[in-house]
Amino acid sequence: MTMSTTDEDMTDTVARTWHAQSPSPPPPPPLPPPPPPPPPPPPPQQEPQPQPELQPPPPPPPPSLPPTPLAEVSGAQEPPSTINPLALRLNGSETTDMAIPDSASSAERRSARLAPPVGWVEDPDTPMMEAGPSNGGVTRSNTNSSNSGGKILRPNPLKYSALRTGICYDVRMRFHATVDEDDMHPEDPRRIYEIYKALCMAGLIDDPTFTGVVKRNDIMAGIRAREVTMAEALLVHSREHWEFLEGTKELGLKELQELSRDGDSVYFNAESFFCSRLSCGGAIETCDAVMSGKVKNAIAVIRPPGHHAEPHKAMGFCLFNNVCVATKAIQRKYTDTCKKVLILDWDVHHGNGTQTAFYEDPTVLYMSIHRYQNGKFYPEGPQGNLDQCGAGEGLGMNVNVPWDSGGMGDGDYMYAFQRVIMPIALEFNPDLVIISAGFDAAAGDTLGGCFVTPAGYAHMTHMLMCLADGKIVVCLEGGYNLQSISNSALAVTKVLMGEPPGRLHDGDVACKGAVDVVHECVMQQSRYWRCMKPREVMPELCDTLDHKSARLNDVIRVYQTKQLWDQHKMTVLPIFCDKIAESFAHQVVATGNYQSKETVVFLVHDPPPVTAQPDPKTNRIALHNALLIDTGALYIDWAIDQGFGVIDANVPLALGGKKNHEYDANKQTEELCIYMWDNYLEISDAKNIILISVGESALGLINLLAHRDCRERLKGVISFISENTTLRAVLPSIADDNLTEWYHQNSRVFVSHEHPVWARPKQRKKFGTLVKLPVCDIHEVLKASYPIATEWMKGQLER
Repeated sequence: MTMSTTDEDMTDTVARTWHAQSPSPPPPPPLPPPPPPPPPPPPPQQEPQPQPELQPPPPPPPPSLPPTPLAEVSGAQEPPSTINPLALRLNGSETTDMAIPDSASSAERRSARLAPPVGWVEDPDTPMMEAGPSNGGVTRSNTNSSNSGGKILRPNPLKYSALRTGICYDVRMRFHATVDEDDMHPEDPRRIYEIYKALCMAGLIDDPTFTGVVKRNDIMAGIRAREVTMAEALLVHSREHWEFLEGTKELGLKELQELSRDGDSVYFNAESFFCSRLSCGGAIETCDAVMSGKVKNAIAVIRPPGHHAEPHKAMGFCLFNNVCVATKAIQRKYTDTCKKVLILDWDVHHGNGTQTAFYEDPTVLYMSIHRYQNGKFYPEGPQGNLDQCGAGEGLGMNVNVPWDSGGMGDGDYMYAFQRVIMPIALEFNPDLVIISAGFDAAAGDTLGGCFVTPAGYAHMTHMLMCLADGKIVVCLEGGYNLQSISNSALAVTKVLMGEPPGRLHDGDVACKGAVDVVHECVMQQSRYWRCMKPREVMPELCDTLDHKSARLNDVIRVYQTKQLWDQHKMTVLPIFCDKIAESFAHQVVATGNYQSKETVVFLVHDPPPVTAQPDPKTNRIALHNALLIDTGALYIDWAIDQGFGVIDANVPLALGGKKNHEYDANKQTEELCIYMWDNYLEISDAKNIILISVGESALGLINLLAHRDCRERLKGVISFISENTTLRAVLPSIADDNLTEWYHQNSRVFVSHEHPVWARPKQRKKFGTLVKLPVCDIHEVLKASYPIATEWMKGQLER
């Protein structure tokens, strides 16, 4: 690059070069420059003579600049008096002439005026005199200082890192509020204020309202929110919906109150239409700033939220679907560079409106992690279930991870991200990532009832930033605890700016409920995504090949029955009951003389575990690498060696064929235990009966104690509980019954040390007498408790 050797020409050329190379939008008209200092008086007429070199006196400080009118910053009209104009600076394009405080030193003023443009960096070790066309650099001069030379400016090789993170915020969105002064609605206008305040107090934005200072350049780049146009809104919503919202600005107070009362969890006032347009337009502008390269990523602190809004109606605090409209608008504008969009919704509520908008769209992958509770959590219905995977050309482009309950935390969300979200997202390979960032799953939000920490949200954001060349936009959705949403949004913003996410709590791992849901989701999505292999064994395949196939639990039970016959001559007991599935006809076996024995042990258990390593591609198991672990047989051997009668009942967790859809293992266990007592145990000669359960089948014995008067002959109840087994409590059928006390005194419940019951400060008697074991799996529990359990049973029989 050819540069003039004069300071004036050099400065002009560098200034033009900065603006040409900067990816930022052109700034608005600059402030009028301060008046130049008065020219020095002419030297006296005398003969020139050598003088010692003196430093020129410093120039006088420029006069203080008047506050910049809002119209000069953003071109917008003067806001109402309730809006702080300085707080709206971030809503305009990037300005380079922010007011400099009078207290700033001359060095600070020079630094502010001569900051390198975006995309360029200084070489601090090269003075101006060494710069030139030969070294490929661009020089700048510093005419205000004689003790610091000019520096070389060179293109920043890290183009992405050189860009700033954008923020879209407009205080006018707070005008949307409930018309009922007594209604403390959770969708509070203060939500966006608290987030913006947290960013300011953290030093990411220089707003004098919070920090007391205004600097030339904020760390974050401002993105102006604008009102969405009707043409843009109609990309997703119906014209009737637009006209309905538009009509709300003309309604009176009573009409607005009635409309809010009759709506589906939504309220209106005279400014709702304007605020919702501003929120939706802000989402569009934020996505546009990221796609155009003005910022590397961005967060839109906007309200009202949008992911519940259906194409034809407002619901769930949402009026326009901000993310959907922004996605459609950006795809239309950037047809070549934004062909595929990933929308990740981590709001605790399912984004039904977003799912509806893109359910048949193959260019948009919608993924949601939410609380579902079998369709009973808002929005109620089956839309958020894991089997809702899209339709038509969009089949497979809808991924739901529906939690069965509240209480989910960082470990559960990390597990879902690592097992489902990120593998599918990487395979999809989007051009833009939009996060529907509701923070109502955050710890402290009572409406969501979950426990995600700011570090948890930060880690999820950090993982998503590896997609789409870092083009990621965070759009605020829900979140109703003001402290929780501000802390969470701050953590997310810091990660967007390049900070590492905070550390998660030690030992915060996925719970059994989360693991089960994620596994079902993997099986469902394995039909559409290669990364979700191995593929699910299709239930319909088992149905069509029912006469040629069998579930392994039935095969194993045949093997167990044969083994018990060969070793102890135990035979099958017939089951004649319409309420009990036909599969139980071969699941109950007994010793031949149990009726005449003084002591009978009734053992009811889940199928024994099988340990195997399936093929990672086909999901098939090599039988020579599979191991059946039947530790429960130890107790049968012990009881027969003691001369006791034994009845062994196996409870299958599922049945083969079409009948499995109607099978309820818990209900069948309850019916089986009642049937066995009425038809075999009660009419036997046994004076002493011991009940033993393994795993989930404990429910059957607990139900038997509550519905039959059998305690006179019972000498004890034993249960074996692994880390993932439900711990059952006795529920007396009569309020003043002493069943709870009896059960506590005459039971031993051997529980893995990893079971959640040990986290409780006090163990309740209704769970029985608990014994803590330093093992996890059910076969380990059976083996570790064997000497203790057998000695306790002997003691109970000797009483």
